[in-house]
Amino acid sequence: MPYPREVLNGLRWSGEGLEGVLVTYVHRGAPGDRLTIRGEDITELGRSFFRTGRSCIPYHRISRIERGGEVVYRA
Repeated sequence: MPYPREVLNGLRWSGEGLEGVLVTYVHRGAPGDRLTIRGEDITELGRSFFRTGRSCIPYHRISRIERGGEVVYRA
């Protein structure tokens, strides 16, 4: 199983970018301790985290990545 960073980079450079991608990750305090963001909200894919406008989220917190209703990564 590839690491979430590799999956996101593959999607990013596939020609479609991260549009239509949903990333679900562990977020303490959110309902069910999970939060889902849109790929369009990701501003940077760093070495050990990805960045949104407000947060830096470590890749190890990602539990699922989807594109077009298809699960492309599951922890």
